Amino acid sequence: MGIPRLEWEYEVEIRIGNKGRITLPLKLRTLLGIREGDSLIIEITGRGILLRPKGASIEETWGVAKIPKVEIEEIEEALGREA
Repeated sequence: MGIPRLEWEYEVEIRIGNKGRITLPLKLRTLLGIREGDSLIIEITGRGILLRPKGASIEETWGVAKIPKVEIEEIEEALGREA
């Protein structure tokens, strides 16, 4: 999941619930593409608390791109050269 770049700011007030839990409103989750089970990073900044989606780890993305094996002869042929 890529993090959408927003051209506007969105502010909403929420309350801390039982055991320190917070609930992100559905509209906010929908706008940001956050789904149940997604991980967020909590970052403490000079302005307060920042929640941001955790990027996918290399373990989660390894092997996603299916790149076919290419022989050197095919490359040379495509370049108009002979092996």
